[in-house]
Amino acid sequence: MFSSNERAFAKQMSKAITAAIQHNGWFTKESIYFSLNQWGKSLSVGRLNQWLDRYDLTGSKAKTVAVIMAGNVPLVGFHDFMTVLLSGHKVLVKQSSKDKFLLPCLVKFLISENSEFADLVEFTDDRLNAFDAVIATGSDNTARYFEYYFAKKPHIIRKNRNSVAVLTGQETERELKLIGEDIFRYHGLGCRNVSKLFVPKGYEFSKFFEAIFHWNPIINHHKYANNYDYNKAVYLMSEFKILENGFLILKEDEHYASPIACLFYDYYDDEHALQEKLHRDSEKIQCVVSANRKFGKVDFGETQRPRLKDYADNVDTLAFLSKL
Repeated sequence: MFSSNERAFAKQMSKAITAAIQHNGWFTKESIYFSLNQWGKSLSVGRLNQWLDRYDLTGSKAKTVAVIMAGNVPLVGFHDFMTVLLSGHKVLVKQSSKDKFLLPCLVKFLISENSEFADLVEFTDDRLNAFDAVIATGSDNTARYFEYYFAKKPHIIRKNRNSVAVLTGQETERELKLIGEDIFRYHGLGCRNVSKLFVPKGYEFSKFFEAIFHWNPIINHHKYANNYDYNKAVYLMSEFKILENGFLILKEDEHYASPIACLFYDYYDDEHALQEKLHRDSEKIQCVVSANRKFGKVDFGETQRPRLKDYADNVDTLAFLSKL
């Protein structure tokens, strides 16, 4: 049986989800439910204790930590928000205009369950003032501004990153199906979405296209379809060689950040050389997905199911906060 407070929260969250979808055309009920479901699984008592037991959080004096959030996927800033509170600090939240309904609803429920949190969470749309440290996420351009503006404060500044997958040609049909989750979840907008493949020379893409075909309904999303049509037209007019299956464009390209509805790929013939390349470019890469542990530790289909200890940009946020 649900309590009256839980039933009231369910109604409020339903309204927040509707508002979020109406406000941001990239957000769908499915994507928001997926995000909420993943957080629901992560925030079990056992997983929280297992994560927190690695840190000494008793010695730090409570500070105010400003958290500047991105808005590319639903609740993308929730890990930073939660980490600040669990480390014993107050959180000053500056949300992205693209995702401004979901977190306040969760916070309202949190306060209704424990009124002590009312003094520990503050939202602002104004210029940040009166804070001791900052965690800011943005593009490469905004990161330069953040680094200048917050230079005198303890900070974590996150820039653009993309995720890649290394294929060997020996993947099973199941593994190739799972990589569709890494590519298409949230329409490919997240830094943990695979935006580039590394494949062995002579790789045949037909099995890959067959395995991911169950994702074809994504083309029915109007914003995704507009990006697909636009990028396909640009590539064809520019006479680039592309492969496509009606909802995903593959283009050989050395860069990591592919446009929406596109996936870049590069060939390799030397595993050691590819390892060195990925190491050199590590600051551009969020996740490396591969069945070959020489390259990455993330399994197929798992990029959008990070563990609590899987910190963005490999920066240990909780260690940073525990030393303030």
